[in-house]
Amino acid sequence: MMELNRLNIQEARLKLDSGEITAKDLTEACLAQIAATNERLNAVLTLCAESARAEADLADRRLKNGERAPLLGIPYLCKDNIMAKGIRTTAASKILENYIAPYDATVIRKLKSAGAILLGKTNLDEFAHGASTENSAYGPTKNPWDLSRVAGGSSGGSAAAVAADLCIFAIGSDTGGSIRYPAAFCGVIGYKPAYGAVSRSGLISMTSSTDVIGPLTKNVLDAEIVYNEIFGLDKLDATTYVSDLITATKGSLKGLKIGLPKEYFVDGLNPEIKASLDKVKMELEKAGAITSEVSLPYTDYGVPVYYIITPSEISSNLARFDGIAWGLKADDSSDLQEFYKKSRGQGFGPEAKRRIMLGTFALSAGYFEAYYKKAQAVRTLICQDFDQAFKDFDLLLTPTAPHPAFKIGEKSNDPLAMYLEDVFVTGASLAGLPAISIPSGLVDGLPVAGQLIAPRGQENNLFKAASILEAKIKIDKNNFI
Repeated sequence: MMELNRLNIQEARLKLDSGEITAKDLTEACLAQIAATNERLNAVLTLCAESARAEADLADRRLKNGERAPLLGIPYLCKDNIMAKGIRTTAASKILENYIAPYDATVIRKLKSAGAILLGKTNLDEFAHGASTENSAYGPTKNPWDLSRVAGGSSGGSAAAVAADLCIFAIGSDTGGSIRYPAAFCGVIGYKPAYGAVSRSGLISMTSSTDVIGPLTKNVLDAEIVYNEIFGLDKLDATTYVSDLITATKGSLKGLKIGLPKEYFVDGLNPEIKASLDKVKMELEKAGAITSEVSLPYTDYGVPVYYIITPSEISSNLARFDGIAWGLKADDSSDLQEFYKKSRGQGFGPEAKRRIMLGTFALSAGYFEAYYKKAQAVRTLICQDFDQAFKDFDLLLTPTAPHPAFKIGEKSNDPLAMYLEDVFVTGASLAGLPAISIPSGLVDGLPVAGQLIAPRGQENNLFKAASILEAKIKIDKNNFI
């Protein structure tokens, strides 16, 4: 029974449709794996065993009645900043420790309709503020490849859960790399859809202008399957747009032009990651692609721009958590001002407070023009960099992270070093482009990854190239939890 949790979506689909297994079997296997490993990993914050079993029974009835659908009977886990009705939704913050979501996010509603089975909610950096899942109020998620190392963030719980087979797939959110970065550290597939391709309704906002919900999966085709169930126009999110299904097919990449931005292959890049990407480049060329260097001159400004815009939008988005309408309420306050201070002071962790203060400063009178407005102007130049590159290239290939997963606590006292972890992933987020992280090898027994970025509307090329790389580059899970 335990082995069923190791299946990917396609493998599970065949067994479910043939009647070889039931959705209940698959769900119990995942629940057993969570029970056996989560105490060590800390990937799952809230387990929904009772409701998951009920959803599995419903899926089995639908299967018995002859219904067939890509995700019918498939168990998954969801990042705990996405609303699921009647289930605790904390955003990994003390300020929402006992908050029960009153409605389903659009993504959850779509997955529920598709027959997917929600097992529970996964750990993250508080309000998705971080790149390591060390900023969770409920402790860090550990990397299944090495329990002394971080799983990446902010969707670290979802990435670790997929890598350790706690579920068949997981849902995360990506603001400046928060799906792709932990996917790289945990050796799984992480797909950030284009901004607006997937509804944000029901996502607890971090940076509203870059937030995107997307899948973390065991292979590329699974990411395609999940995306095709959750994308699309939503009247509850005005930023969504009409887009197409991804229908990638395996085959030649003949004539496809892939650029390697020289600004991403810098001296600080781990040489073994560079070597792994040389292999990726070679495999793409063998499949018929044409690769050459390209320049994105405003790349160096990506992290500074991101860390002006992001705290500014965080400051606005977190203002609602005041202890009155939302969140933890301080009991021993003598006046309203003290109530606000104590409620927010006790409820928010250090990184959330840091970003609120940075953002409030950047938006304040006398500084808005110098910081926030200037950052938005440079963001436009970064977008234009990508637009110019995509006149000559179909895809871009970059590293996802500059090194393998680091030790828990290694960077905790250096916020600037943590912010620099986003160096290769913020660009696609600021430009709103689709991007996917694919394992490219192992360095010292830990997974590393490459990132493919596409222009909006060219997701099929992205998935075709990713599928070819996946078939050629395998990573071995021998030294695993």
